[in-house]
Amino acid sequence: MKKHISKLLTACLLAMTMVIMSAASAFAAGTGMDWSGDSKLTVQGMGVAPTTAVNSIQARMLARRAAVVDAYRQLAELVKGVNVDSETTVENMMVTSDVTRTKVTALIQGARIVSEQAVEGGGYTVTMEMSVFGASNSLAGAVLTPNTTQTSFPAPDASVPASTPSSVQVNVQVTPGTTAATTGTPSVLGSSAAAAPAGKAIGGYTGLIVDCRGLGLKPVMSPVIKNANGEPIYGYKNLDSATVIKNGMASYTTDLNKAARAGQNPLIVKAVGLDNHNGNPILSVADANRVLIENGATGFLDRTNVVFVR
Repeated sequence: MKKHISKLLTACLLAMTMVIMSAASAFAAGTGMDWSGDSKLTVQGMGVAPTTAVNSIQARMLARRAAVVDAYRQLAELVKGVNVDSETTVENMMVTSDVTRTKVTALIQGARIVSEQAVEGGGYTVTMEMSVFGASNSLAGAVLTPNTTQTSFPAPDASVPASTPSSVQVNVQVTPGTTAATTGTPSVLGSSAAAAPAGKAIGGYTGLIVDCRGLGLKPVMSPVIKNANGEPIYGYKNLDSATVIKNGMASYTTDLNKAARAGQNPLIVKAVGLDNHNGNPILSVADANRVLIENGATGFLDRTNVVFVR
């Protein structure tokens, strides 16, 4: 009896140790939702071998299985909390749609194991990852409804002159293989952008950076940029679904110099506020006009070369 109690106490102590180690490792590995770059969901599951394991091999296998199950559980919780837009979470969509629930569940079960290791004392950790955006096997593909009728970007507000672009200089870190915009003045054949008024476009902008620092911007999968009159100037309805599912509508960063998605010559504007539960940036009408005019010249919004700094 005493021997049995001793084994139980040992197992409990090991489990507590594993929880502490797992929490520390999870923090170090950057688990959670990454809204910058490729936008990934990452979790770290942990497992402990049961005391009934007959040998070290079985103990390791059972600990690994427990770690995988724990990772799936954490990933499911994380996925449900992702904001599709400023008012809707993935969980909301799963509750109202059996099709969405089935797709999301399948994605979770197909999540990638990116690393795993046995932990001294009989434990095991598994790091699991799932893409938020991507042409295949992504959360965006499961929850975003195809945009069958693409709406043109609105024309600038003729009653307000467009602003002069910001003179802020940034050293954007663009590396090969990133989702950086093309530099120069690319062709925008097939663009839904409103034509730039003659003589008003400066041209050459490769992307848009919206500075939302200090406002408490909440990252969402499908943000909307509005002007101060409440009129949307950039949203999912204006874009090609395949492009959004593959790349997302925007990336989020806390460093103005880490906005590679906007390319080497970004147009920088400052948000004047937020709306819809802090998910949508608001621009002055003058800045919104400048964005629309420049997009008409180079089509950076169509390519979703947008970065929010928060």
